[in-house]
Amino acid sequence: MRILIVEDDTILSHHLKTQLSQLGNQVQCAATASEGLFFAENYPNDIAIIDLGLPDTDGITLIKQIREKDLRLPVLILTARANWQDKVAGLDAGADDYLVKPFQKEEIVARLNALVRRSSGFVKPEITADNIRVDLLAKAVSIDEEPMELTAFEYDLLEYLMRHSRQVVSKQRLLDVLYEDQEGDPNTIEVMISRLRKKFSKHGVENPISTIRGQGYIFELATK
Repeated sequence: MRILIVEDDTILSHHLKTQLSQLGNQVQCAATASEGLFFAENYPNDIAIIDLGLPDTDGITLIKQIREKDLRLPVLILTARANWQDKVAGLDAGADDYLVKPFQKEEIVARLNALVRRSSGFVKPEITADNIRVDLLAKAVSIDEEPMELTAFEYDLLEYLMRHSRQVVSKQRLLDVLYEDQEGDPNTIEVMISRLRKKFSKHGVENPISTIRGQGYIFELATK
């Protein structure tokens, strides 16, 4: 998953980033609402974790701004406020769930996984397309139950394309998926798409990834 954390507590933000990164997620951190909005608008995030108490404006305002810009990523609120009014206000602003501090790592991971699956239309922790199966928890791909050997970047690329099946995804968006805020070489995408096609062919699968000249790539098969 690509996770955006908007939290001004530097210690908590660092711990969250470390723990979630160790599980194979890509994590960006912002300490203010304005920075969080910038990352939400300009980078491909699967989910946002937003603290309600931010230094420049409150988290509820940030959530409203995200929704006003028609950004549909799920939002998990972090709050030290246990009263029900704040929880209701956050949900009314467009958040999808909330978690009261302090919390256990296992709980936030479970909440994040559930929200991303729900928002993507995948109730089970997997994506399937014909005989292709992606295990979102194990980050593994199989074809007819036979494992498909992929590098971490190849997996991330394929998962993103399958999450957005039958949608054209630009090369720049795929670079952002792989490199976050670092600059990547556009040729890397072409190389990895070529590798994926060869690996599909090796498993007897007709290439499901098409190139749309001047626009990007599309995963042609319907997913469920």
